[in-house]
Amino acid sequence: MRTKGNAWVVAAVIGFGAAAYTAWVLEVVLSTGLNPIETYVSELAAQDQPMGGLFRATDFTAGMLAFLGGLLALLRLTRHAESRRPWAVVGWAGITLFGAATAADAWLPLSCAPTVDPECAARETAGLVPATHQAHAISSGLAMTGALTGIVALTVAARRYGRLAPLARYGPALVALELLVTVWTLTAIALFTAGRGTWALGAGQRLQVLCVAVWLGLLAWSVHTERRT
Repeated sequence: MRTKGNAWVVAAVIGFGAAAYTAWVLEVVLSTGLNPIETYVSELAAQDQPMGGLFRATDFTAGMLAFLGGLLALLRLTRHAESRRPWAVVGWAGITLFGAATAADAWLPLSCAPTVDPECAARETAGLVPATHQAHAISSGLAMTGALTGIVALTVAARRYGRLAPLARYGPALVALELLVTVWTLTAIALFTAGRGTWALGAGQRLQVLCVAVWLGLLAWSVHTERRT
């Protein structure tokens, strides 16, 4: 993005969105009562959790900022034909989807924490929890699909089109790590759903989310750096 315009806005909102997306690290200093090794990140925002309102607010903020950044970038691509290339369009569309779905997560919280509350887990298995549980699973799936699409496509775009130098240099390592921890997380979720324990589900998911946030920060820095060249 060497052209002038709203590139600095894209960099800023993506950067602030990345910061907001790491708000879950506050569990290190706040008394949440949840084990970060075993529990879903989204359980921090459950309706029955003492800090739920705080984490829902930060999720919504992160989602809206990422959505705005992705949308502005897409609008920018429509005005500059030389930048409107397939991998870039797909990548920014993925970031936009990630942001919208993450914001939706905040409005579709879990009612309870199934990994630490056996009664909650039993109700969830029996389908006796609010519909927001299923809706949350869908929105979370869409968020991670959008994130993975954006991470892979924009990293490929940076390398193939000779843009966003920091992302082209460091992005591939983050892509590889993100894919590995995503496999870990999905496997752990499948095992937990089958009643075979959590398998450090929380650690895997937190590392997955952290990789997304670091990559978004790298993307923001790359857009900012290229704007100055």
